[in-house]
Formats: sequence, C-alpha cells, structure tokens
Amino acid sequence: MQSSFHGAASLFFHTASFLLLSRVNACVDVVLSGVKLLQALGRSPANGKDHTILHSRNDLEEAFVHFMGKGAAAERFFSDKEAFHDIAQTASELPGAQHYVGGNAALIGQKFAANSDLKVLLCGPVGPKLHELLDDNVFVPPESLQEVDEFHLILEYQAGEEWGWLKAPHANRFIFSHDLSNGAMNMLEVFVSSLEEFQPDLVVLSGLHMMEGQSKELQRKRLLEVVSSISDIPTGIPIHLELASMTNKELMRSIVHQQVFPAVTSLGLNEQELLFLSQAASGPHSSLSSWNGIPDVGMVSDILFWILKEHGRSKSRASDLTRIHFHTLVYHILATVDGHWANQLAAVAAGARVAGTQACATDTIDASRVSLRAPREFMTSHSEAGSRIVINPNEPVAKWHREGISFHFTPVLVCKDPIRTVGLGDAISAEGLFYSEVRPHS
Repeated sequence: MQSSFHGAASLFFHTASFLLLSRVNACVDVVLSGVKLLQALGRSPANGKDHTILHSRNDLEEAFVHFMGKGAAAERFFSDKEAFHDIAQTASELPGAQHYVGGNAALIGQKFAANSDLKVLLCGPVGPKLHELLDDNVFVPPESLQEVDEFHLILEYQAGEEWGWLKAPHANRFIFSHDLSNGAMNMLEVFVSSLEEFQPDLVVLSGLHMMEGQSKELQRKRLLEVVSSISDIPTGIPIHLELASMTNKELMRSIVHQQVFPAVTSLGLNEQELLFLSQAASGPHSSLSSWNGIPDVGMVSDILFWILKEHGRSKSRASDLTRIHFHTLVYHILATVDGHWANQLAAVAAGARVAGTQACATDTIDASRVSLRAPREFMTSHSEAGSRIVINPNEPVAKWHREGISFHFTPVLVCKDPIRTVGLGDAISAEGLFYSEVRPHS
C-alpha cells in the first residue's frame, strides 16, 4: 500500500502500523499560566537566574523569571519530590489549568494517530489519566501501564505579558517535573520486546534529556542500552530522534559521540537545542552564549551542515543519520544528505503550516491571526562564502546545496495570540516526517 496525505507525494509508510517509542517521555502535561501559579505560590518577580536543576520554589521563581524575560522555552528537573508534589497539586487545582497528553513521543504519536489509517504503539510509563487522554489508535503494551501518572508542569506566558517589572518579549513556556520513571528510562526493555511483534514502519525516540536527573553512571549505562536496542531494529526502518531542552553538556556529548547520532536516521530540534549541541561538542559558532533575537539563518545552516558532515552518513562513515528538521518560531530548515530523502519541500512546508494552525487552534491558516516575521533575505553560511538568498513570496521555500547536503528553508506564519505553545515542536516534527519520503539505501 502506498499512502498519500493532502496531495503530498508518496509517504515512506507503506503499511498502517508505526512503533512510536516514548523512550521515557510519556506523561500528563498540566498546562497553565506561569504567572498565576507563581502568584498562587506567594512569589513575586525578583532577579532572574538560570538553574540547571531546581531544588526549591525560589529556584523555580528565579528560573521562570530568567526565561520569561528572554521569551525562551526551557525544561528543568525539580529534585525535591515532596515540594514538587505540593506545587503540582496547587497547579492542577488552579482555575484554567488543563490536562493534556505530554512527552515528545506521546505527542508525536497523538499527531500520527489522528489519521485513522495509522496505528501507533507507545512504550512509555502510562498512568490512568494519560491512558484516558490517548487517542484510540494509540496502543499501550500492558507492561507500560503504571498506577500513578508522571506529571509535567507547563507554565505558559503570552507575548507582552507583564508580571511586576517583568515583560515577556515572546509567547513561550517553562516546563519542569520530578519525573523518575521517564528519567530512568524504565520502558527501554518493553520497547525492545515489542519490536518483533509490532513490526513498525517508523520508530520515534525521545526523552533522552530526562536522564539529566540521573547519576552519571546510570546515564552512561542507559545510553549504551539505547544504542544496543537501536541495533535490534531491522535495517531499513527509519528512526527519528526528537531532542529537547538540556543543560548537561557531558550528557549531550555522550549522545552525540556514543553512537546515538550515527544510529538514528533523523533528528528534530529547535534553536536552543541546536546551539547547546554545538557548544557541548565544540561545533561552529559554539562561542555564542545565546541567540540574539531570531537565530541567524547562516549560523544555523553552518551547525546543521557540521552535524551531518561530522556525524551523518557518508562514503567513509557507517552512519544512518541523513536528515535534520530544525524549527524555530519564525522559520524552519530541513537539511538532508543527498540521495536519501525526497519530498523535502512539501515536508518542510507542512511543518510550517501546522505551526501556524496548531498555535492558533484553527484548521487552516487565518491570515488575520498570523504575522510574517522571518528574514526576507539572508546568507546561507558564515563559515564559508555562502550565497545571499532573497525570499520570493510566490515560492517561499528556498533551497540551496553545500557539499552533498540539501537545505530547504521556509518562513513560518506566526500566530499573534497563540492558544497553546506546548507540543508545537512535536507536531512540527510529526508533520514533517509524515510528508517525508525515504529512499532505500543504495
């Protein structure tokens, strides 16, 4: 069977089953106003300060102020179980708090399962509330069911929202949790045992960032087991790795260098994850402490090129990595090693479209509710000469090549008043994968 979707070229899914592995990352998201929660906790905005791990309510307040002031997304582990439980209870009971499916792979699974022809197997820690929220097309092995849900708190804020002296330049969210099931990757063995019976067309890995709350020894042990389990996946099945916000450079270096990158086919990541990856592994522009406003297209392109050149598939390297889907608020880039993927234009455009519709909670793009904020012209590189590209509104997807790697760039129509920001990256990656067409290895 060969599928198609909204007029796209053929998809790489030729049967109706997918294995989407929540490599740890399945949970219930409690989504609410960050300012209202912190006010309910009796906090007021003092000086912002980033904390790699949150140990107290004070740490939470400082980290939230730090990232809200930048309008930047972040995710942190909260170390104190009792304090987190108290905060989570307060959050769940606040007026306006909503409960959703959470976790990168679970969210990607939900997106795929919305198509009635597709079946999804989710191997992650699934409690009763999450099980109730999952789509009927998402199947959970009995071994993945547990008595208690893992809750992640999603503190949202709107562009221009004020809290005391603080004003958010962009709409975004701050995520934190005390998530031990996901952090310990307890569903790894369930995933491996499910492979043969389910016979997937696609595997999605996520949640490696959740290991930041674990000891270095456990991180090292589990990463080795990840690589081992990936090696059990039959050749020819695409494996997509969805990255997420991280602060531990040693863990990121291990993910890059301990054969995780070469073992996967595709990556999905945003601007913070991309720059952190380059900083951790000494890549291009790694001296940059943070992006200054909209990420520079040429710098992003340089880092994507470096990842695929250093860790991607080539004649001299036995790597499977041939695709990276990069997304930031105002534009997306799909970078692919030539000869391994087709339909990139439709894939990157579809990802951009779903970013606009999902954020605004509309079925189609509503021109009155979106704005175009992407650069109209840019350089394709800062590491070499590069070329200058001027976006043509009639053909907004721009394309360029660099040493056997193709880049497809598209602006995003950004929702002016987003209804919900969490899960956008997962929806973008899912939609891009859905339209992508993989070519068999030659």
